[in-house]
Amino acid sequence: MDEKTAGSGRGLRKRGLRLLAVPAAVLALHAGTGAAVAQSHLEGSPAASATAPAVRITEGQVREAGPGGTLLYPSVTSCLTVTVRLADGGLVGAHASLFQVPGEYRSDRILGVLRDRVGDRRVTAVQVRGAVGAWHPGYFTKAVESYGDGEAVPYPTRPDPEGLAAAVADGLGQPRAKVSVTDVPDGDQTVR
Repeated sequence: MDEKTAGSGRGLRKRGLRLLAVPAAVLALHAGTGAAVAQSHLEGSPAASATAPAVRITEGQVREAGPGGTLLYPSVTSCLTVTVRLADGGLVGAHASLFQVPGEYRSDRILGVLRDRVGDRRVTAVQVRGAVGAWHPGYFTKAVESYGDGEAVPYPTRPDPEGLAAAVADGLGQPRAKVSVTDVPDGDQTVR
């Protein structure tokens, strides 16, 4: 094989890789990883180490993102989000809903699931954000829908960030000093 033939072979291989990038990009988009990541893996560019997409946590769910990751809580209106920051840079989050979403965790179970997910990993902080004024701290121990006929459901008469912080700290087995509570307007929440 002479230089001319060898050079054109390399060009075909490189062009072939680029042609493979299109189906790979479609698969990556379908898998939620993005075309740019698929393209960079094929061509070996520095973008190959691009950050992963945000981990989406909808009402009643508990999920986590590895070190340097991002959590996305969509459409937080009457909900609270609880984000546990781990010492290794990871995030574990829960999207607590006032009313149970079918197939997901109720508000009186979500902190226990979050605590189990964190396990024995070291926690640096816990951030509670959302509709602080809509939440009674007791919703973390007895969900609104668990009250029977004739039982009075407690409703908040004013925002109680201190009571919420204490309830979350207790539910997670963390010191109260690690928990902060912030009332935020309706919308998506992104935590990095």
